Amino acid sequence: MSENVQAQVKIAPPIRIKLSVMMFLEFFVWGGWFVTLGTYLAQNLEASGSQISLAFLTQSLGAIIAPFIVGRIADRFVSAQKLMGVLHLAGGVLLLIASRADSFGGFFPLILINMILFMPTLALANAVAFRQLQDPGRQFANIRVFGTIGWIIAGLLIGWLGWEQSHNLQLTLVMAGIAALILGVYSFFLPPTPPEPSDRSGWREILGLDALSLLKNRAYLVFFCSSIAICIPLAFYYNFTNLYLNEIGVKSAAAVQTLGQVSEVGFLLAMPLLIKKLGFKKTLAVGMAAWALRYICFGFGDTGALFFLIVIGLLLHGVCYDFFFVAGQVYTDRFAGPGLRSSAQGMISLATYGVGLLIGSLISGPIVDSFATGGGHSWLGIWLIPAAIAAVVLIGFYALFREDATTRAKATETAR
Repeated sequence: MSENVQAQVKIAPPIRIKLSVMMFLEFFVWGGWFVTLGTYLAQNLEASGSQISLAFLTQSLGAIIAPFIVGRIADRFVSAQKLMGVLHLAGGVLLLIASRADSFGGFFPLILINMILFMPTLALANAVAFRQLQDPGRQFANIRVFGTIGWIIAGLLIGWLGWEQSHNLQLTLVMAGIAALILGVYSFFLPPTPPEPSDRSGWREILGLDALSLLKNRAYLVFFCSSIAICIPLAFYYNFTNLYLNEIGVKSAAAVQTLGQVSEVGFLLAMPLLIKKLGFKKTLAVGMAAWALRYICFGFGDTGALFFLIVIGLLLHGVCYDFFFVAGQVYTDRFAGPGLRSSAQGMISLATYGVGLLIGSLISGPIVDSFATGGGHSWLGIWLIPAAIAAVVLIGFYALFREDATTRAKATETAR
């Protein structure tokens, strides 16, 4: 790389620091309460599995509503950093109020509104970062990694303070609420990110629905349907892993779960090489197979001699997430081409984090309730169900998906 090109991809230290702190706080706020939500609801509010799933379903509702907020407000009327500040300030207050709720009925509406406010901030944080970077393809990962670090630090802090064992998980909401207030104020000091002129004039374009034409292609239709279907077993992981670890007696479960985020960083670095060597079909299949394997590991693992199975299951998070969801985003980008890239990414995000996780949350709660016992749950029976679902999705995907040679060639060129 020439000195001229190197100069172009450097980020000014003050900007790098501001954006890195923004990402750290963004995901610290989310990971600070979301990971342990299932355990908190079961321990403190005596919620059922269906109620726990209903609480996690708020993420999907937030993801569905987010494009309306970002697409119609941030893209047209208000600077992204200012809107992010307002949303975090309001969300922080709601988290602090939610920490004092003494019933699920009082807790749910607060957390629903909070997630509707929070989910758009993920896109807003990305928008602020992208506008400050000269070469996002090279520079963004070095900024985004601080978000993963923020999520990890939140989990380690919860484990170190022992809030799970002492049944004081309401303090996670206080911690996240205070962090959200800090980020809300901090957002007003981020680099200005005013609205840009856009040709996205209607709801169809904002929601990515103009990319529906991609579904006429059989390969992309199979990928699209598989993406929604694989989010059903994903909901089991998000909603109940922390409760599972606490019920079987894993100490500092939230801290142990950060192994998944650590592996995510490592496997993300390996993903371009895997796509280059195997192509999209086999890379995506590896990701789906990892979902089935991780649930089998959870089902047969314990806190004794088979604890290593739980560790493997957690470390597989990097494979599950990077080799399917991140690789799927790359595949969508290459398949859609310049004209539909943004719309296609919006459509696949709405389908997975919105529709897919919503279906998964509605299904997972009743299933977990059906395996309830006097002292907790029969987790082997629970985990084998999402393992089977992931296996069926994998078989269907591998049998029906036909990778386009042109798309694979573009991916290989990108991975170099």
